[in-house]
Amino acid sequence: MTKKRKPRDQEEFAFDGGQAPAPAEEAAGAVPDGGEDEPAEQHGGLVAQDGGPLQSLMDDNFLQYASYVICARAIPRLSDGLKPVQRRILHALQELDDGRFIKVANVVGHTMQYHPHGDAAIGDALVTLANKEYLIEKQGNFGNVFTGDSAAASRYIECRVTELARKELFNRELTEMAPSYDGRKKEPVALPVKIPLVLMLGAEGIAVGLSTRILPHNFQEVLEAQIAVLEKKAFALFPDFPQGGLMEVAEYEDGAGAVRVRARIEPRGKHKLVVTELPAGVTTESLISSIEDAARKKKIALKGITDFTSGQVEIELDLSPQANLEKTKKALYAFTQCESRITSNLVVIDGDRPVEMTVSEIVRRLTAQLKDTLKAELLLKQKRLEDEYHAKTLVQIFIEKRIYKSIEECKTYEAVRKAVLDGLKPYRKQLKRAVTAEDVEMLLGVRIRRISRFDIDKSRQERDAILEELKKVARDLKSIKSYTTRYLRRLIKTYASAYPRRTTITSFDSIEVRELTARELKIQYDREKGFLGTDVDGETLLECSSYDKLLVVWESGRYKMIQPPDRMFADKTLVLCTKMDRERVYTVVYRLGEFTYMKRFRFGGAILDREYVCTTEEAQVLLLDDTEPENLYVKYRPAKGQRIHRQVFHIADLPVKGVKARGNRMTAKRVAKIWTSPPRGWDDAEAPSGVLL
Repeated sequence: MTKKRKPRDQEEFAFDGGQAPAPAEEAAGAVPDGGEDEPAEQHGGLVAQDGGPLQSLMDDNFLQYASYVICARAIPRLSDGLKPVQRRILHALQELDDGRFIKVANVVGHTMQYHPHGDAAIGDALVTLANKEYLIEKQGNFGNVFTGDSAAASRYIECRVTELARKELFNRELTEMAPSYDGRKKEPVALPVKIPLVLMLGAEGIAVGLSTRILPHNFQEVLEAQIAVLEKKAFALFPDFPQGGLMEVAEYEDGAGAVRVRARIEPRGKHKLVVTELPAGVTTESLISSIEDAARKKKIALKGITDFTSGQVEIELDLSPQANLEKTKKALYAFTQCESRITSNLVVIDGDRPVEMTVSEIVRRLTAQLKDTLKAELLLKQKRLEDEYHAKTLVQIFIEKRIYKSIEECKTYEAVRKAVLDGLKPYRKQLKRAVTAEDVEMLLGVRIRRISRFDIDKSRQERDAILEELKKVARDLKSIKSYTTRYLRRLIKTYASAYPRRTTITSFDSIEVRELTARELKIQYDREKGFLGTDVDGETLLECSSYDKLLVVWESGRYKMIQPPDRMFADKTLVLCTKMDRERVYTVVYRLGEFTYMKRFRFGGAILDREYVCTTEEAQVLLLDDTEPENLYVKYRPAKGQRIHRQVFHIADLPVKGVKARGNRMTAKRVAKIWTSPPRGWDDAEAPSGVLL
């Protein structure tokens, strides 16, 4: 019986023995609408039913899991450029910060109050973040980005926040807090970052259904791009990798494309090359392994390789005396990890959802965010100054006008409070705002020693200084755009020298691999034993690249396209072995039965290792030539009564046919030899022109 499959969105899956309750009529054995009693469709232990609670549960759980991986693990937030684990590490470091280095193990333990995963994940994330150098200052062995060596155990290494992070990442008054995973603590939703971390740090992450790869950019260049946005000027930003190296950005496309990166290779003497900088994403170990592999495959004439890398990359390649330095350098880029292509895919969390953006869009968004953050800080500063001015004015009035004397006779707190408020009433116009209960408490807390030593002139100078500062803040708020520009220039002046560009932007000459390896292999043929290949002792037929495809043709007209072989049996009837070129014109002369035929043709396309025929079955190839001759010079075997012993056939004007075409009939005589140019002793008077039928 054929069962009609239900639409996927109407199926419900329930485990055997734990199914959701069936409707009453089905439980009683009633036949569902449709007429026939159909068996339930099984799915490996699951029963498909119309949409029910289990499917809803699975859908909801998968959606929650996907959302968690995207938003809480793999993808950085646009506003602060951090993944959750990085944000928690920095929050923990800021809470522990006293200016001195802290054991990484202690930082990891403190971070575990906020992070739902284990100490290993936190430790690895901290080391990775510290090696980016912007936010965490290191002390001890944090591994080596050049060699790929791992860091020492967290109990042996120490760290602290950098001055840049301390000043530009944290502001408790502007930080939105949320409960931690267990509800015991509060952690930041996002840090009020004032530098474009998402572009400075870069990021890689794989989530459910999407991934991100943000390439790191140079500190100064990103800030200059923000200044360009504020000044409405054009700008262009390109990646900068900590490993250095060379980079071509023709395909970067504002972060939506890719870059090509290369190692920096320099000559040392006549027979040595030295790798001094690595391409991004490559370690000295993986690079050396790829070079050794290329040498084994004879792509590079290498005698030895020595790694002197420590604080700087230095891999010395000792070449064979006959090796050409420039050609070897090109081969390193072509066949090893000395060159690679890195794609960019800028996906960030913006407004609690993943968004794909370009570099310029991110710069503009973060510049607008910086203006808002600086404005919020100025408003907070303005309020603090106003509160400070208000407090100093109250204290001066309280002491200068001897209001404290009026409370000496008061017996209750309410009477004291009323006496203070009444004493301040005549001076309300000197105050920035109304007097509050907190202000009264502050005045009542003034000590006698302070009253006795109070300097009215000094107090006035301090209040005047606050007023000047308030005027400056008001001017900055009024021209927030100019203030933001000055702020960015100050950051560049203070920190840019510590973060120079390391990757050199340049253009690469394209390397033609086939041209580079054109004479890499020698194909030899042993006519006595019938073997063909690079591992055969015999006649050298041609030199080729391992990237070439070879065309081999036998006397029977069979042909095949193959990879250059190490050693293969080709038998003794091989008539042609050459590089495959589907557009090349060939001339073939073959004997079939009583007649000899010829044709001009192209082999065209072929499938690797599949056998074809360029003549017809049971034919014998007499000539196969790829030089497009104008004439064929034919000598016949002697025969009784034969008058013509030689002929010339003009073939230059014949049309080029397909490989399966039969061709033109030349003669019924038995052919002894055929040449494409007149042989020695050839006499045209004895060789009339032949006719092709």
